Amino acid sequence: MTNNEKVHVSASLVAPYGARSCRRTSEIKEEDHVEQRLRRLIRRRAVAIGAAGAMLAAGFIVSAVPVQAAASNLIANGGFEDGLVGWFANNGNASGGATLSPTTDAHSGSGAVLVTGRKTTGSGPMQDLSGKVQAGRTYSVTARVKYENPNSPATKQFFVTMHYGGSTNTNLGTVTTARGQWGLIQGTFTIPAAQNVTTARIFVETPWTSAPTPDTDLMDFKVDDVTLQEFVPSTTIEVLGKNPGEGNPLISHKFGADGNAFVHGGRVYLYLTNDTQMYKPGPDGISPTNTYGGINTITVISSDDLVNWVDHGEIPVAGPNGIARYATQSWAPAVESKVIDGKEKFFLYFANSGGATGVLVGDSPLGPWRDDRGSLLITSATPGASNGRNWLFDPGVFIDDDGKGYLYFGGGGDDKSGSYENTNHPKSTRVIKLGDDMISTSGSAEVIDAPLVFEAGHVFKREGKYYYSYSSNFGFSGPVDPNGPPTGAIAYLMADSPMGPWTPDKYAGVIFRNPGTYFGVGGNNHQSVFKLGGDYYFTYHAQTLNRRITGGATQGFRSPHIAKLAFNEDGTIKEVIGTYDGVGQLRNVNPYRVIEAETIAWQQGIATKKVDGPSAQFGATAPNLALHDIDNGDWTSLASVDFGEHGAARLTAKVLPLAAGGKIQLRLDARDAPVAATIPVDAPAGEWTAVSAELDGASGVHDVYFTYTGPDGADLFEIDSWAFATAEPPLKVSAAAETRCVGRKVLLTVRVTNNEKAHVRASAESAYGTRPIGTIPAGKQKSRSFPTRAESLPAGEVAVTATARVHGKPVSASLVAPYAARSCR
Repeated sequence: MTNNEKVHVSASLVAPYGARSCRRTSEIKEEDHVEQRLRRLIRRRAVAIGAAGAMLAAGFIVSAVPVQAAASNLIANGGFEDGLVGWFANNGNASGGATLSPTTDAHSGSGAVLVTGRKTTGSGPMQDLSGKVQAGRTYSVTARVKYENPNSPATKQFFVTMHYGGSTNTNLGTVTTARGQWGLIQGTFTIPAAQNVTTARIFVETPWTSAPTPDTDLMDFKVDDVTLQEFVPSTTIEVLGKNPGEGNPLISHKFGADGNAFVHGGRVYLYLTNDTQMYKPGPDGISPTNTYGGINTITVISSDDLVNWVDHGEIPVAGPNGIARYATQSWAPAVESKVIDGKEKFFLYFANSGGATGVLVGDSPLGPWRDDRGSLLITSATPGASNGRNWLFDPGVFIDDDGKGYLYFGGGGDDKSGSYENTNHPKSTRVIKLGDDMISTSGSAEVIDAPLVFEAGHVFKREGKYYYSYSSNFGFSGPVDPNGPPTGAIAYLMADSPMGPWTPDKYAGVIFRNPGTYFGVGGNNHQSVFKLGGDYYFTYHAQTLNRRITGGATQGFRSPHIAKLAFNEDGTIKEVIGTYDGVGQLRNVNPYRVIEAETIAWQQGIATKKVDGPSAQFGATAPNLALHDIDNGDWTSLASVDFGEHGAARLTAKVLPLAAGGKIQLRLDARDAPVAATIPVDAPAGEWTAVSAELDGASGVHDVYFTYTGPDGADLFEIDSWAFATAEPPLKVSAAAETRCVGRKVLLTVRVTNNEKAHVRASAESAYGTRPIGTIPAGKQKSRSFPTRAESLPAGEVAVTATARVHGKPVSASLVAPYAARSCR
C-alpha cells in the first residue's frame, strides 16, 4: 500500500487486480450472476421506483461483498445533470487551481464535468460535505473518470479523496483505468470516531508527486456519476448457495439452525433458530461472528415433498416486539400439537438463551401464536431442573400415544475440573412431565445421564422403543471415554419409557458425526427425527451456505439439512452420512393450484418478506410472503412439476411491479434452457395485479425455472404466487364468488355452474381453506361457503377445480372466481 499524501493516512481502499482463474468453466459460470449483478448495481442512479423508494449505486469488490441497501446519495448533482451546481475546483491548496466545464461526453445521462488547467495533482472537482457526514460512520463511494490525452500514459490511477481541513487528506477509493475508457473509482471507508468533520470536502485527483508534469500528472480528465452514501449492507445472499439438483442445504436465501421437524397434514414444518438475524455483512462482505445474542425470532419453512420448501417467514417470539416480551432470545425451537377440550392446539417451545425455556400456543402449525402462560416454563426454580451449572435450554417435546407430554431440556454442565467424570457424565440434561395443558410441568425433572452429553436433547418413538438423541460435548478438558461417542456428534440412547430411565447402559451408538466430518467446517450439532410417508428422516445443520458465501471461511451461520434415517433389524440406527444430495423428492408438484412464489427448490439472488393479506395457499391466518429484491438475472425454481399428459396452457403470476420493462421468463429443466413463456410485467407500478402468458410445450414432468429480466440497477417487481392453467379440453363450467355479512362476520361463498351434459365433480380452494363441492348434475349448480370468522375481508379469489368424463375421456378445468372486499363492522 502506497501513501501519496504528505501526512499519515488511515483508509479502507480497493486495490484492483487482473483476472485469474484456476477453476473449471462450469464453476465460473455459476458465479457470473453475482459479478454481473453487482457491476450493474454500480451504475444505479438515484431513482424513485414506485413505493420502493430510492435505489442507489452499490460497489463491486469481490463476489462475497453484499449489495448495499437503498440509502441517500450525499453528493448533490453527482451526475452533473444540473451543470456544475454544487461543484467547484479544489481550493484546499494555495498553489492549486483548475477550470471546471460542463460536458455532454457523459458516462450516463446527459452531463459530466471536464477538468482542465490543473495546477496540482489535487486540483480536481470538489464538493462540500459539511454537516452531511459523521465521524464513526461507514460510507461507500463511487465515481467514473476518463482521460484522453494521447501523450499521457496508457493507464493512470485516480483517487476520490476526503479533505477534513488543514493537511488531513484521506484516499477513499481508487481505480487504475486505461486511456480513453471510463474507469470506476470505488471504495468503502469508515471516518475515524475522533475525526473533526465540520469542514469535510470530497474531490477527485491523481496521485501526488512533488514535481508533476502536464502530460503524466496534470492531464485533463472527466468525472461523472459520483455517489457517496452511508454503507447499509443488504442481507440478500447473491451467491449460488445451492446448486440445482442438490437437496442440501434446504434453503439458500437465508440461514436457519437447530431445526425441529413437526409433521401435520402430510406436510413437514421445520422450525429454526433465525441465524439470519445476526447476519450483518460489513464493507468487506464478511459478517462478524454469530453470537446468537440478538436472535429473538423463529424461522419456519415447510414442504410436502422434501425438495421444494416454502418460506413462512419469522415468528416474533421474544424481545420488545415479541409475543413473549419477558423473554430476550428464542433459540432451538420444538413443536407439538395436542387436542385439548375438543380443539387441536399447537405448542412452540423455545430457549430463552441458556437460562430458561418458554412456550407459545397457536391454532395451526403457522399460528397465529399467543402467550397463554404469561411466564417462562422452565427456570432454575423448576423442581429438579438445575444443578447450578447446567443450561436450561434446547427444549425437545414428545407426546406419547396416551396423550401425555414430556419435555427434554438442558445442556452444558462443565465444572472446569477437567475430570473424567465431569467430561463423560456431566448429567446436565433433564426430562420432565408436562401438564395436560402442555404449558405447565408436573412433578420434578429427572436427570439424564447420557455419555458425553452436551445439548440438543430430542426424543422419538419407533416400534415401542424410545430414542433419546443428543449432541455430545467437545471434551470439557478431560479424558474422553473411547467406548462412548466421539466429540461434537449426535449420539443416542434407547429405552422402554419416555422417562427412561436414561442411564449410560442405554447408550446405543452414534447417529451423525460432527458436520465438519462431511463438509469441512465444524461447529455445534443439533438434530431432530420425523416420520413422513412411512419413512424416517433426520434433520441437522451445517455451515455450508456460510462457506459458499465467503469462499471458505465461516462465522457460525448455520443452514438446515436433511437425510434419510435407516434402522438395523435390532432397532438400532444406521449412522447417517452428511451430503449435499439430501433426500429424494416424495411427490411431484401439482401446478394446477395456487403456489406461493416463496416455494423454492433452487434460487439465486432473491429475498423474501412478509406482505399484507392472507396466504392464498395456507389460509387467512397464515403469514403471507412474497419474493422481493428481484433484479435482472435473478431466478427461482420448482423441482419436478407434473404438467400432465395435456400440459399447461397458461402461467399467471401475482406481482407488484416496481420498474418498467421487467419480465418473467419460464424455462424447463435448466435456468439457461430456451424460454417457454414470457410474462411482461407491464402493469401499473406499486399495485398488486395478475399478469399472464400463454405457455407451449409444458407437458409431463419438468423442473421449472423462473428467470427475471429487466433494466439493470433496479428492483424489478415482487411476486406473491404462481398458477398454471391446464391445456386439457375445457369443461363447460363457470364459477362465481361473493361475500356477505352474517351478523358481524363475513361469509364467503363460491357457486359453480355445470353446463356440460355429464356430471361434474368440483372442489374449491381459498385463503380460508379447501372445500369439496361434490358432484354437480348436468345443467345444475352448487354452492360452497367458507366461514372466515373475520369482520372484514380484503378482495381475493377462489380457485375451483372441476373434473368430468367427456366423450369417455377424463377432462378437468381450473377456474378462478374473484370476489370484492367486504366489511361487516
